Amino acid sequence: MTDENSLPEHLQLDDLSRQYSGKMLLRKEIHLDDSMFHQHLRDNLFIPQQSIIRKKFAYQCQRCGNQNSSLMATIPCSKCKQTHKYCRKCIEMGRVIECESLFIWGGKKPKWPVYEQPCTWEGQLTPVQQKAADRMVAAIRKEEKELLVWAVCGAGKTEMLFPGITEALQQGKRVCLATPRADVVRELLPRLQQAFQDVPVQALYGGSETKEGTAQLIIATTHQLLRYNRAFDVVIIDEIDAFPFHADPSLPFVADRAKKEQSTTVYLTATPRKNQRRKISRKTLSHVFVPVRFHGYPLPVPKGKISLSQKKELQQYKPPEAFIKWVKKRTNPNRQLLIFVPTIGLAENLKFPIGSMLKSEGIIASEKELASVHAADIKREEKVLAFRERKLTVLVTTTILERGVTFPSVDVAILDAGHTVFDEAALVQISGRAGRSVKDPTGEVMFFHDGKTEAMEQAIESIKLMNKRGGFR
Repeated sequence: MTDENSLPEHLQLDDLSRQYSGKMLLRKEIHLDDSMFHQHLRDNLFIPQQSIIRKKFAYQCQRCGNQNSSLMATIPCSKCKQTHKYCRKCIEMGRVIECESLFIWGGKKPKWPVYEQPCTWEGQLTPVQQKAADRMVAAIRKEEKELLVWAVCGAGKTEMLFPGITEALQQGKRVCLATPRADVVRELLPRLQQAFQDVPVQALYGGSETKEGTAQLIIATTHQLLRYNRAFDVVIIDEIDAFPFHADPSLPFVADRAKKEQSTTVYLTATPRKNQRRKISRKTLSHVFVPVRFHGYPLPVPKGKISLSQKKELQQYKPPEAFIKWVKKRTNPNRQLLIFVPTIGLAENLKFPIGSMLKSEGIIASEKELASVHAADIKREEKVLAFRERKLTVLVTTTILERGVTFPSVDVAILDAGHTVFDEAALVQISGRAGRSVKDPTGEVMFFHDGKTEAMEQAIESIKLMNKRGGFR
């Protein structure tokens, strides 16, 4: 293996530029010995930045933007024998402390390849998808600042991105597709690798094999943008309404910092929040609307089923009687069953009672056909894959699977649909898991509740409105 220090200087700098340009890093994240690092520091190839600054009424972390005093703490420093502020908000990515700088690359920027025909996807967009794709291409070509793509669940948002990504790569631009959840990153990686077979694609998330993040086309969780600074010409943010992106001010902060001064940001959502809808109505946010699914069928409209005994049954970790009756009478018993519950405790403890009930009714042959999954489950990736490959018939899940995952033929049930965790956006997204394939474009969606909530009513009304705008009655 060639020692980097033995390479010609311009090749060393090219390598360093590719590795460190567009990032904001702690010293320990720069893998150079002290003598070389300090030489580059003197040559202004690395430029130190204050890590924590004092504002009028608060301290602010310059990596994550945190100004919440409860997420700032003090610690005695062994180096300078003083007490300093450090940020608890982003500590999982390495501690940012007041007396240690963050570093950005000050040398020449990397020149990214220009591709003539980077897209190897052989599919075809529908006319409605093509209209949205053309609008994204125009935004990237003209370097428009922002564009919102409002597309119903199952509209085929990923495929609609391909022409826009193609346009960016043909211009030698760098692209980041960011999404709030690691599960979605894992699902998107093989799809983009297949669609852009000659373009290096890297996926970044907690626990990912790749850590460098040096490719021209990056797929990442929004948390991974903490390490980027003026890196991307095009930033695509998927599911901007999803937790944690909409609820964590640091994530929009770092997403904004990750893009270059002259850049385009494309927002994707099926359920825009009130602030985005307000901007649309005031015409301060450009948008394109996709009201129909890729296969041309309407969104499944959920049905509510009252279950007055549900609370007591769930407390005892028993499947509600109303749920059992519905399972026995499903229109298409060959569909897999995706069951959403509001808490990890219910996901874990309902698994065996539901499995036992389904086995006794002959709906599954063995309780091994059922599993539960949640955010803290270390086997969640393999369980989701097993469900997708139909090795599992039933999956009990929390909201971790409310969006960004595709299963070809499922019925969806939400137990305790009135729980506060199921807001309007979550209920719409969960409903969108059904009917996602051409072979089975419909599916049952059931809200089991002990009293309708405003969120349930709004979700059902929102789905009906989307169907109406898509030309369905």
